[in-house]
Amino acid sequence: MNDLLDWILDTVQSVDPVLRTLLAGIGILLETSVLIGLVVPGDTIVLVASTAVEGPVEYLALALTVIIGALIGESIGFALGRWFGPHIVHSRLGRRIGEDHWRRAQLYLDRRGGPAIFISRFLPVLHSLVPLIVGMSTMSYRRFLAWTAPACVIWSFAYTTVGWLAADGYRELSRDLHWAGYLFVAVIALFLVGVWGVKKLLERSEAKHLSLDEPRPGTTEGPDAAASDPSIDDVTR
Repeated sequence: MNDLLDWILDTVQSVDPVLRTLLAGIGILLETSVLIGLVVPGDTIVLVASTAVEGPVEYLALALTVIIGALIGESIGFALGRWFGPHIVHSRLGRRIGEDHWRRAQLYLDRRGGPAIFISRFLPVLHSLVPLIVGMSTMSYRRFLAWTAPACVIWSFAYTTVGWLAADGYRELSRDLHWAGYLFVAVIALFLVGVWGVKKLLERSEAKHLSLDEPRPGTTEGPDAAASDPSIDDVTR
C-alpha cells in the first residue's frame, strides 16, 4: 500500500505548484458554476491538490485560490441569473436538469432567504442552481456575497486542511510504519463520510424548506414570509 500511495502522491507533487494551485482554483470555479458544476468534481480536484502541499505558504496559497475560484464561480452564476436566468432555465440544458430541481431551488430561496445561500453551498445540485436563482431575484450582489463568502471559506479550508495534514502525516509515518498507507486512506474516508453525513443532516433539518409542497392556506411562505422572518428580507435587498 505504501509503495502505491508514494507513487500517487509523488505524481501529484511532481506537477508545478503554481499550475497545481491554479487547476484546483479552476476546478472549484467550474464546480460552483451553474450547469457545469453538476458534472465537474471540484471537491475531488481540491482534495487531490491539497495532498501535494509542502508547507504553510503553499497551503495558504491553495486555500485562498480555491476560495477565490469558488467566489468567481458563484458570481458567474449570479450574473447569468441576472442577465439570462429565464433563458437558461428553459434552455435544453436547463430542461435536462429538471423542473423539480429548479422549483426546489426557487422555493428554498423564497422560504429561507439569505440562509438558503449559505446552506446550499453544502448541498448537491442546489449549490449550482441557487446562485442563478438569486440572480433572478431582486437581492443585491453585495447581500448575495455576504451569505455565500463564509460558506466558500469554510468549504475551502475543510478540504485543503484535511488533504494537507493527512498526506503530511502519512509521509512522516511511512518511514517507520508499513501500514501508514491504510491510515491515510482511513483518514480521507472518514472525512468524506463526515462530509456526506453533514449533507444528510442538513437535508434532514431543511426538509420542510426543501419540500416541493405548496404552502397551506394561512401560512407565511415565499415572498410574504419576509414580514415574519427578517432573514428572508435579504431576498429583496
